[in-house]
Amino acid sequence: MQQTTQEDAASYLPPPAGFDQAGGIAVRGPLRAYADILTPEALEFVLTLHRNFTPRLKRQLEARRERQEEFDAGLLPGFDYTTTEIRRGDWKIAGVPDDLRDRRVEITGPAERKMIINALNSGAKVFMADLEDSLSPTFDNVMSAQRDLRDAVRHDISLNAGGREYTLNENPAQLIVRPRGLHLPEKHVEVDGEAVPAALVDFGLYAFHNLRERLARGTGLYVYLPKIEHWHEADWWASVFRFTEDAFGSGRGAIKATVLIETLPAVFQMDEILFALREHVAGLNCGRWDYIFSFIKTFRAHADRVLPDRAQVGMTQPFLRAYSLLLIRTCHRRGAFAMGGMAAQIPIRNDAGANARALDAVRSDKLREAGDGHDGTWVAHPALVPVAMKIFEDKLRGANQLDVLRDDVKVTAADLVAQPEGDITLDGVCGNVKVALDYTAAWLGGRGCVPLNHLMEDAATAEIARTQLWQWIHHPNGVCRLGHRITESLVDGYIDHVLRDRLKDGASGHYEDAAALLRELTFNDALADFLTLPAYERL
Repeated sequence: MQQTTQEDAASYLPPPAGFDQAGGIAVRGPLRAYADILTPEALEFVLTLHRNFTPRLKRQLEARRERQEEFDAGLLPGFDYTTTEIRRGDWKIAGVPDDLRDRRVEITGPAERKMIINALNSGAKVFMADLEDSLSPTFDNVMSAQRDLRDAVRHDISLNAGGREYTLNENPAQLIVRPRGLHLPEKHVEVDGEAVPAALVDFGLYAFHNLRERLARGTGLYVYLPKIEHWHEADWWASVFRFTEDAFGSGRGAIKATVLIETLPAVFQMDEILFALREHVAGLNCGRWDYIFSFIKTFRAHADRVLPDRAQVGMTQPFLRAYSLLLIRTCHRRGAFAMGGMAAQIPIRNDAGANARALDAVRSDKLREAGDGHDGTWVAHPALVPVAMKIFEDKLRGANQLDVLRDDVKVTAADLVAQPEGDITLDGVCGNVKVALDYTAAWLGGRGCVPLNHLMEDAATAEIARTQLWQWIHHPNGVCRLGHRITESLVDGYIDHVLRDRLKDGASGHYEDAAALLRELTFNDALADFLTLPAYERL
């Protein structure tokens, strides 16, 4: 493991003129255990980011709340007439680095040492190391992730576990890091008693320790940006990137971002998001699971927009198909990459037939994406890398499909909010209770990426599960196919049943905490914006 050197510590220059650096920063955790990550210079950089960008971020989060109030009052999201000229304009992004131009298969997973090594060795073109939805943000998880990422950047990462040695191959996948969303705090890092935004902690520490090293290796600092809701938030990130490049003297464009389009408001602003980040953007990604969650949350007050069982809300549903095709058309028109969605399946080793059916579903999904014009796709398990890679190698004429402009695609605002067809079933109710309960218990226990029902689940699917339960209870249309009304007592009975089963099987005490939280979130009159916010208070 490499230690921070004097050269690393000296790599941070004073902030550009006009930026504030005053004040102190406190770490509410075992600082000495991560002294190589939480160096005085690194903390000074995080402090500087906080002082200069948190006030504006607070205004953006308040704007989110105001927009949601408008949606609750009946407004439907749509294209912004004030930015029409950006959508109509003939402009392109600044460009994509050569080592990010082949993204045919990307593997994703938590930024944990074993996962990092296996993912970088998986044969995928890119590994998205996640500090967000698949990482439970305990202090140790977050800081260990920074250490593991630093070692991975330097190709100095190894692990001995279970008698097996894990080391990095000669040609690892390209590394992209996803910091946490703008709404999340990092309660272990405070300035003046206030938690620093988790996004600034994650990005700040990663950039401080690795920007110069990445550039020395002939590449750039590449990130994924989650849960953007408005182009103003993308512009905020662009300001953070410019500040960081200036602070480290790296030159413009050293930082490149791919933005996850995983909220319903953002799909109407994809041109504007690309434009705001045009010096720093490489592409957009279809974050399908969070997008479904956002559809429910955006329309939480709309009784006529109740979704069917999660299993029936697939990418062939008209509203999701329109979203995917519009993303491809928008990205390729601007010279940006259009990344497909996640295949969350994991191998089913004890049932060959079920495993074959799961792989067929993956192939069908990836054939659709490649045929539509996506430049690449996501998988959650190394076993799916060769399956997806073969499809994209066979379908693509080269390393990407930037030349597939899809001028034939015509998508209206009505298409993007079309009500999906399908049924609500008691199996769907029970399935949502199990996923929400099992995942939340694991998250509270420090695990953010959990295999459930032969799928690799993260916070996004738990969010869908618990918001669907809330939606079905609170709206008259929440009636299952057999005529049963989805009531609080019905769901409470399922929670009791699943909890008893888990405790009988020897599950940890986190299940009782998870059940209490699920009841609170499901039965409250108001739908909570995020599961992970109240869960974080219990972590």
